[in-house]
Amino acid sequence: MFSVFAADFTAARQRMVREQLAAPGRDITNRQVLAAMARVPRHEFVPENARDGAYADHPLPIGHGQTISQPYIVAYMTEVLEPRPTDRVLEIGTGSGYQAAVLAALVKEVYSIEIIEPLARRAEADLKRLAYTNVHVRAGDGYKGWPEAAPFDAIIVTCAPEEVPQPLIDQLKEGGRMIIPVGPIYDQNLYLLTKKEGKVLRQAVLAVRFVPMTGGKK
Repeated sequence: MFSVFAADFTAARQRMVREQLAAPGRDITNRQVLAAMARVPRHEFVPENARDGAYADHPLPIGHGQTISQPYIVAYMTEVLEPRPTDRVLEIGTGSGYQAAVLAALVKEVYSIEIIEPLARRAEADLKRLAYTNVHVRAGDGYKGWPEAAPFDAIIVTCAPEEVPQPLIDQLKEGGRMIIPVGPIYDQNLYLLTKKEGKVLRQAVLAVRFVPMTGGKK
């Protein structure tokens, strides 16, 4: 962990990419993803009293029992999702808005849902302040997705349900990709799902620990 002063945030961000993401053993190799991580100001998405550690590779609390994911996990999930410039992406679990900002640098549009309304409003305000004009945020139950904006080329889920929500599968385009953590808090795996000919192909890619998905089949 390293501490930074305000004038050092850019240098800290570059060091984060170089030492935590692209370093041997971490192996984030997608140049567009690395460039997005180098541009997006993570310190703008964490509480002011946590900004000195904004570019350390660990989660940080953002209030309401939620956290901003460690930079490596954000980069890893983004890389596995293989975002494309023409993609419309659905994010479940806006949290701080940081993951949405990273995606916004890589895709056409991001639709992001957060079940905790104060977090949704804060993320929306921060994204607007930072001029991420292609991100749409709303408060709501992410289990149900965003049907009126569907279908989506890709879906990224940053909270863990016990099973993959059927509404999200239904809202994924043919050929679309979904990255999602699934399982109880101490036994979660990150899965890459691909929709082909109406069927969902499922591949476990990493053991993880995310906050549980709330909401559900109401």
